[in-house]
Amino acid sequence: MASVTLEYFALLRDEAGCQSETLQTEACNLAALYDALAHSRGFTLPRTRLRVAVNARFAPWDQPVSEGDHIVFIPPVSGG
Repeated sequence: MASVTLEYFALLRDEAGCQSETLQTEACNLAALYDALAHSRGFTLPRTRLRVAVNARFAPWDQPVSEGDHIVFIPPVSGG
């Protein structure tokens, strides 16, 4: 089990009801973590539409989750 800090932006922040949180997870990798959060928080964006960063660096979805990680889920942004 790992304690991680999560940060959410845009739609994910709205759906989570918070900008950040620290939680304990048994997820084996970032994909499993997002899938568990999508189920528990009701996230509507599929993983394929997101980027993920760990400790200020973009990461692949199969990267293992480690104790103390700072994980940011980054949804698509629009602008004009």
